[in-house]
Amino acid sequence: MDPSPSPPPSSRSPLSTVDVVVLVVYFLLILAVGLWSMWKTKRSTVDGYFLAGKDMTWWPVGASLFASNIGSGHFIGLAGSGAAAGIGAIAYEWNGILMVLLLGWLFLPIYIASGVMTMPEYLQRRFGGRRTQIFIAVLSLFIYVFTKISVDMYAGALFIQLALQWNIYLAVLMLLSITAFYTVAGGLAAVIYTDAVQTAIMLAGALTLMGFSFAEVGGWDALMDRYPRAIPSIRVPNSTCGIPRDDSFHIFRDPVTSDLPWPGVIIGMSVPSMWYWCSDQVIVQRSLSAKTLTHAKGGSLLAAYLKILPFFIIMLPGMISRILYTEDVACADPDQCNEICGNPVGCSDTAYARLVMELLPAGLRGLMMAVMIAALMSSLTSIFNSASTIFTMDLWKTFRSRASEWELMIVGRLFVLVLVVVSVLWIPIVQASQGGQLFIYIQSISTYLQPPVSIIFLAGCFWRRANEKGAFWGLVVGLVVGCIRMLLDFIYPAPLCYEEDDRPAVLKYVHYLYFSTLLSFITLAVVVVVSLATEEPKPEQISRLTWFTRFDPVEPKEQGEQSSNGSEVTPGQMHEMEVTGGEQESSNGTACQQRKDSAVSAVQSQSRLTAAVYWVCGMERRKKGDDDPVARPAPVEIISSLEEKPRLRLVVNVNLLICLSVTAFIIGYWV
Repeated sequence: MDPSPSPPPSSRSPLSTVDVVVLVVYFLLILAVGLWSMWKTKRSTVDGYFLAGKDMTWWPVGASLFASNIGSGHFIGLAGSGAAAGIGAIAYEWNGILMVLLLGWLFLPIYIASGVMTMPEYLQRRFGGRRTQIFIAVLSLFIYVFTKISVDMYAGALFIQLALQWNIYLAVLMLLSITAFYTVAGGLAAVIYTDAVQTAIMLAGALTLMGFSFAEVGGWDALMDRYPRAIPSIRVPNSTCGIPRDDSFHIFRDPVTSDLPWPGVIIGMSVPSMWYWCSDQVIVQRSLSAKTLTHAKGGSLLAAYLKILPFFIIMLPGMISRILYTEDVACADPDQCNEICGNPVGCSDTAYARLVMELLPAGLRGLMMAVMIAALMSSLTSIFNSASTIFTMDLWKTFRSRASEWELMIVGRLFVLVLVVVSVLWIPIVQASQGGQLFIYIQSISTYLQPPVSIIFLAGCFWRRANEKGAFWGLVVGLVVGCIRMLLDFIYPAPLCYEEDDRPAVLKYVHYLYFSTLLSFITLAVVVVVSLATEEPKPEQISRLTWFTRFDPVEPKEQGEQSSNGSEVTPGQMHEMEVTGGEQESSNGTACQQRKDSAVSAVQSQSRLTAAVYWVCGMERRKKGDDDPVARPAPVEIISSLEEKPRLRLVVNVNLLICLSVTAFIIGYWV
C-alpha cells in the first residue's frame, strides 16, 4: 500500500482555472516582494545577510515571528487536534503568547547587550569554551532538519495532494525552488518582508474559511451543541473510539486521567515553549534584526496579539469539520479510516483540507491553497535562514576562524541549498511516518530534547554563578535522560482507543508533560551542583551577558577593534592607517585616480551575465568609495544599545499590560 494519504471522497473537483490564476498571482506577488527586498537591502555583509542590516521596524518583525511559527503543520495539526480532542491543544498557542512577551522584555535585552548573532554564540561568550556552543549548534540543526522541516513538508504535501492530486515530489520541488531563490539571494531581509506578505495572505484566507464554516454549521451555539454529538456510525464496540471527550471545551483538564493534565500544561508545557520562543535561533534572529529594543518589543507584542487568532481561524473550523463530515473526519474503525485517508490511526488530519475543498467557491479555494503554501514557505524560509546562520557562524567559523566575509557569505548560501536537497530526500520518510504518528513524534522531540536547553539559557541569563562545566554537564545529563524516555516511547507506542495499555509504568503513569517538568528539575539540579562545586565564571563571562549586568559599560578591546570582515585592527594600526591614508591622498592623488580608473574599466569589462549573477546572489565585492584602505567600522554596536525613548517605552509597556489582560481573560474563560 502507498503510505501517502489518499484524497477523501469529495463532490468538488480540483482547482478551477480561476483558482490557478489566483495561485499564479500569489507566486508573482511573493517573487516581486522578494526581488524588491533584495534591491532595498544590503546583502553583501554578514550583518546584512543574516540580520537584515539590523534595521527592521516592529511590524515586519512581528509578522515574521507569527509567520515563522504558524506553518502548514499548524493548519493541518491544530485543526486535526480540534476535530479529534477539542480545544485542549490551543494551550500550546496561548502559552506561546506569554513566552514571546518574555522574549521581548527579559531575554532580548540580554542578547542585544551581548552583541551576539546566534544563540550558540551567546552560550560561548557566557560560559567560555567551544563544546557547549558546538553541542547546541549541532542539536539545533538536528531539531530543524528532523522535526520542523518534516512537519511542514508532511502537512504541505498532504494538502497539495488532497487539493490537486499532484505528484508530491513535483509539488515540493517547485515550492522549494521558489523558497530557496529568495532565501539564498535575499537573506533575512527578504525572508522577513515576504513573511509579512504571507501573514496577510494567511489571515485573509483563514478568516474567510472561518466565516464559511460557521455559516455552514449554523453559528456558535450550533458548534457548542453539535460537537459532543458528532459520533461516527461505525465504531469499535465497548470502546471510547469516535466519542468526543467530555472535557472537549476545557483547556485545564484532569491532572491524572486526561490527555493534557493541567499541572503539566502550566509547567511541563512552558519549559519547552520557553526554548522555542526565547532561545531558538529561528525566533530570536528576527527580533535581533530590529533597529532598536523598542521595535523588538513591538514585534513581540504584534506576534502575541496574532497568536490569539489560531483558536478561531484554525482550531474551531477543525471542530466544525468533524460536525459536517463526521463519518470521514472522525472515523473510528481502523479499516474504514484506512480506506478514507490511508491512515488506520485516524483521519482527523484531513479536517482543514476537507473544509477548503467542500465549502469554498472557485477563486477562494485558490486563495486557501495560497494560504497553505504561504504557511509552508514562510516556515521553511525561516528554518533555512536560521540553520544557515548557525552552521556558518557557529560551526564553519569555529573551524575556519580566519574565514573572510566573502567566504562566510558563500558558505551560508550553499548551506541553504544543502537543506533544500535534504528536504526533498526526506519526503519518503515523511510519507511513511503518516499523520497521527508524525505529530506524536514531533511532540516527543519537543518534550524530551528542549527542556535541558531551556534550563541552560535560564541559568546563563539569570544566575551569575552558573559556569561552563555546570551548563555542559546539565545539558548532557538532561539530554541522556530525555533520549531514554523518547526511545521508550518509540519502543512502546501509546495504545489506540480499543487496545489495552500494557506499557511500562514509567510510560503508563508518568504523562509526557509531567516528565518534562521532572527533566527540567533534573537538569537544573545538575547545573547548580556542578557550578557550585567548580570555579566561578570569569568577569568577562558575566559583563553584559546576564540580566543583572546588561547595562555594564562596554569594555574597550585591548587586542584591537574588530573590523567588518572579522580581522582585528589594533588602535595603533588604525591611527597609522588614517595618517598614512591622509598623506597618500594629498601627495599621491594622481596615482589613486589611476587605480580607480583601472578598477572602473575592469568592472565595465565584466560580462553582464556575471554582474547579474553577483547582484542576484548579493555578492557585490566593492562599490565606488569602498576601496578606502581604512576598514569600515563594524555595525555591531548599533544594536548593542538598550536605550529607549521614554514615550515609546510607555506605549509598549501599556500594550504589554493590555495583552496580558486579554490572555488572562481568554484562558480563564476556557478553563
